[in-house]
Amino acid sequence: MSKMDNLRAMREARYAEAQKRAASAPARPKAPVAPPAAGGSASTAAPAGRAARGEAPAAEELCGHRNMGGRTCTRERGHAAKTHRYS
Repeated sequence: MSKMDNLRAMREARYAEAQKRAASAPARPKAPVAPPAAGGSASTAAPAGRAARGEAPAAEELCGHRNMGGRTCTRERGHAAKTHRYS
């Protein structure tokens, strides 16, 4: 057996062990979801705070992803495109 065959056999053994371990592990419980905020004070405070900071209103909410150079994505929040569009 060559060195590459040994490496491949070790990799396959590790993969098989991981698959066996994953199948026997219990499924992760879903993270709890916070209940909606009671009252209208919290929902009205957020847009007012954004307007004070000069950000876009909720109707034109942006993705907000920042690249390493500090530029911000200008696509809409939750866009389906795989890439970001920076301004």
